[in-house]
Amino acid sequence: MNIITKSIFLPDGREITIETGKLAKQADGSVVVKLGKTMILATVVAKPDATPGCDFMPLSVDYQEKFASSGKIPGGFLKRESRLSDYEILISRLVDRALRPMFPDDFHADTQIAISLISHGDDELPDALAALAASAALAVSDIPFNGPISEVRVARINGEFVVNPKATDLLAADLDIIVAATEENILMVEGEMLEVSEEDMMEAMKVAHTEIKNHCKVQKELTIAVGKTQKREYNHEEADDLELKAFVEKTFYTDLEAVVGKYITSKSERSSLLNSFGDVYIASKKDDETFNKGLFKKYYSSLKKKAIRDHVLNKRVRLDGRQLDQIRPIWSEVNYLPGAHGSAVFTRGETQSLTTLTIGTKLDEKMVDGAVISGHDKFMLHYNFPGFSTGEVKPNRGPGRREVGHGNLALRALKPVIDTSVNPFTIRIVSDILESNGSSSMATVCAGTLALMDAGIQISAPVSGIAMGLIADETGKFAVLSDILGDEDHIGDMDFKVTGTSKGITACQMDIKVDGLSYDILSQALNQAKQGRAHILGEMLKTISAPNTEFKSHVPRIEVIRVAKEFIGAIIGPGGKVIQKMSADTGCTITIEEKGDIGEVIVFGPTKENITAAMTIIKGIVAVPEVGDIYDAVVKSLMPYGAFVEFLPGKQGLLHVSEVSWDRLDDVSTVLKEGQIIQVKLMGTDPKTGKFKLSSKALLPKPEKNTAE
Repeated sequence: MNIITKSIFLPDGREITIETGKLAKQADGSVVVKLGKTMILATVVAKPDATPGCDFMPLSVDYQEKFASSGKIPGGFLKRESRLSDYEILISRLVDRALRPMFPDDFHADTQIAISLISHGDDELPDALAALAASAALAVSDIPFNGPISEVRVARINGEFVVNPKATDLLAADLDIIVAATEENILMVEGEMLEVSEEDMMEAMKVAHTEIKNHCKVQKELTIAVGKTQKREYNHEEADDLELKAFVEKTFYTDLEAVVGKYITSKSERSSLLNSFGDVYIASKKDDETFNKGLFKKYYSSLKKKAIRDHVLNKRVRLDGRQLDQIRPIWSEVNYLPGAHGSAVFTRGETQSLTTLTIGTKLDEKMVDGAVISGHDKFMLHYNFPGFSTGEVKPNRGPGRREVGHGNLALRALKPVIDTSVNPFTIRIVSDILESNGSSSMATVCAGTLALMDAGIQISAPVSGIAMGLIADETGKFAVLSDILGDEDHIGDMDFKVTGTSKGITACQMDIKVDGLSYDILSQALNQAKQGRAHILGEMLKTISAPNTEFKSHVPRIEVIRVAKEFIGAIIGPGGKVIQKMSADTGCTITIEEKGDIGEVIVFGPTKENITAAMTIIKGIVAVPEVGDIYDAVVKSLMPYGAFVEFLPGKQGLLHVSEVSWDRLDDVSTVLKEGQIIQVKLMGTDPKTGKFKLSSKALLPKPEKNTAE
């Protein structure tokens, strides 16, 4: 074996090692990246040739965590790893989005990158190492790649920026982003924040890029060490027909520019008109065997892109006639669905989200069973993107990677404003996209905020979101676009989604498609996004300005009572008898969770009356009887020597025959019946047995003695 190892030292002294030549040697490229006890195996394989007719980069990236890596056995019936979890899909997307732009435009061979977590420990988070491992695998292969790249996590903890913090340290962070970059340029940013400023966001990106530069240098050294500086030769595209290319540019540019200048707002109408010139020409050449239809379509598509970009850069007006920072018309509505716990419709231009919110109990929490992360989620957000939203015929096969990614971004945007200590319930938001032309994930954020307020969830502040775009040329001329259309996303150089409250940013996702994007341009995009967010938020608040103070009449209620830990057993009862009877009698769902020395009892009921009944019983169980207090007691059973009465739920005492009345009684059944409610006074407790001493006599006036002789 020819094992080669390189090291990267993080700012705090921890060492990342990259090893190749030991595992998976039949792959085109293979490395093991190690940080502490956490180890990732990354492999890459590309087919020798492209599939005939393929004109795109068929790249697949799969990140999978082996449960054995952290000493766990998978849950479920099969007890083995199966389809990727949402968490694994999100990490796969992080790597894919960073790597895909780095392959040559004319490289179309099927390429597969497999990233496996094979060991986990030391509280290290593997997601920030996955892209480094994938890039290193490409670096030791002969696959053409314009890298290397790397990704790092930057978090602000106690006011200090930390690179790749441990999981426990991350809990105290108010900013958490993952940044991907080459040695020269930032490629991708994604993360969540607790209402931070644009300046703080920029500073975190600079800290990340400084670290990534070191990662890239080490990978270049690795490439030289394994002798893979020369990449494979390939020819995946037909040779350019310069004469045809010149003909297309000369013939159609003026017509395309004229259509762009019409500022057609309808996506379908604009698309049809832009394509019409090429379609007519192709139809006229159907009998010409020398006509290369594939190359013509390629050149025509590039010319459409150029016409749009030139118009925006030179005229400073966009496809639909808007100014660069202008937001499309917005309308919204809440309580649209009377049967839902909360609902909203948010429409911005030709993008529309119908969003619902459902309130549940602890029993409705999502169970997370992963190799690294396990537990329960009490806030869920699901995003659906059916074919009809873009006028397409598309089978419904469940959520794909795009749906998972967009839903996660919206969830991260809204999560910081939901205080779980005030909102003890499980919350599920579902965004169904009914129309799409421009960021539907940002429409989901806006609709989600409206649905939260409509449902009566007390959020700390409303959140809005906006998608920003960029068009730049080689001369340095650029245009930052607010609230981009789908076409502007397709032909643009950046897709930058930013969400936040009036105080600051809560989440972001950025993909950059052009080299050499300066921090000045990024800063302008962030500040322009801030203005756009404020405008959108203002339109939203015209519909509903604050969360409703009450739930709707048909919404189940939840109340929480915190009790001392020693009372949990009494609430549950032997074999669960007490809590089961309480649930049956009151119609409430009751769950208990231990948190240190406190038991958190959550009561979920269909009406306020049901919850009040259950809470009364629970408070009675946990109440500490005070000597001298008076209680309404229920006679439970009669004995010759007295009656056993329940004066608090679960608490009984003996009312001795001598304490029933001032009159002498031979049999208590003459004055008491089972089920009868009487008043008793707690006189004390037996110091040896702890039994309660009760009296009814003490509440009756003492008869005066008869002194007559």
